[in-house]
Amino acid sequence: MLYYLFTYLDKQFDFPGAGVFQYISFRAAMALITSLVISLLFGKRIIDFIRKKQIGETIRELGLQGQSEKKGTPTMGGLIIIASIIIPTLLFAKLHNVYIILMIITTLWLGAIGFLDDYIKVFKKDKEGLKGKFKVIGQIGIGLIVGCVLYFHPGVVVKERIVSTSHNVFYISDNGDKYVSTPKYAQQPVKTLKTTIPFMKNNELDYGSWIRWACDDCMKYGWIIFIPIVILIVTAVSNGANITDGIDGLAAGTSAIIGTVLGILAYVSGNSIFADYLNIMYIPDSGELVVFIATFVGGCIGFLWYNAFPAQVFMGDTGSLAIGGIIAVFAIAIRKELLIPILCGIFLVENLSVIMQVYYFKYQKRRHGIEFARENRLFKMAPLHHHYQKSGYHESKIVMRFFIVGIALAVLTFVTLKLR
Repeated sequence: MLYYLFTYLDKQFDFPGAGVFQYISFRAAMALITSLVISLLFGKRIIDFIRKKQIGETIRELGLQGQSEKKGTPTMGGLIIIASIIIPTLLFAKLHNVYIILMIITTLWLGAIGFLDDYIKVFKKDKEGLKGKFKVIGQIGIGLIVGCVLYFHPGVVVKERIVSTSHNVFYISDNGDKYVSTPKYAQQPVKTLKTTIPFMKNNELDYGSWIRWACDDCMKYGWIIFIPIVILIVTAVSNGANITDGIDGLAAGTSAIIGTVLGILAYVSGNSIFADYLNIMYIPDSGELVVFIATFVGGCIGFLWYNAFPAQVFMGDTGSLAIGGIIAVFAIAIRKELLIPILCGIFLVENLSVIMQVYYFKYQKRRHGIEFARENRLFKMAPLHHHYQKSGYHESKIVMRFFIVGIALAVLTFVTLKLR
């Protein structure tokens, strides 16, 4: 909203300083600051409101150190994150941008599913919450919407790179040894299902090529492959964030690291000069996503103020499903979804630990009986962070080490841009 206001003031009245709102970097910085202010100043009020309504977490007896002390801690704190994302986005982003609209819908959609789950747990006193099948249906629903928009919307395009070097213009610096090549792209953007493949020199994959064998004209039906992949990624990453939200500060801090990396990737993908230099796809208008992800990072960091050990509030499914979905949809929008296994390695390992635990238990039960299976589990407890708790590590140490791993994975993600 402020973008449109100051753009009007700049054009109509040449209002001093109004033109600065045309810069994505300025609006992203302001969005980040506003998000932090909302989460820090209003977060306490939201926590107090939740506590007065006695919206406390019901803790299962898992035999973990410090678990019983958490009983009654306010939950549904994901409302703080969602408010910190939506309000600054409405203030500073271009609301007509298709990517921004898609991210707002994703945030509210998955936030609503998580809120319903928390509501059933807290008010209906049903520890199971929303049935798993309904969660999955909701995740499939938003995945379907995202996939259809990204494929069919005319504003979701890519500018193809012109390979010929005859179009390059070189600028020599004062010391004579540096130059900048002016990138050249096709005049008309195109609809394409191409995405970035990490670690590969010719690093673009076209989903439509997967069904090219069926007929000569089958590539135009690439959405048959693309949309199910979008649904799978959204479901997997949102569930991964949900599973990771098991100890104080882990999900929020990890998501802030991931969000920072995605913001940088969005900035370079939406800038023709950086995209050309890094040899990645130039996606017009995707740079606006930097404003959105700035609010996401600010919201996660601000929430961490209250969620760090010992937590004053838990995000609940209201927050965890939303932040996972945001990360997934954002990565898909900037054509970096194949980087998710690296960048979101914490979520991936947490997910895999649960899957491996379940299947290993079933295998041992079938081979040796239930008593043997119980005594010889693959992990002491799943997901993985609970395994380390069972092993005697304090949860603060676990969280900090997971953060270090998350930062290392973030660096590795950046390395993939040049390591090919």
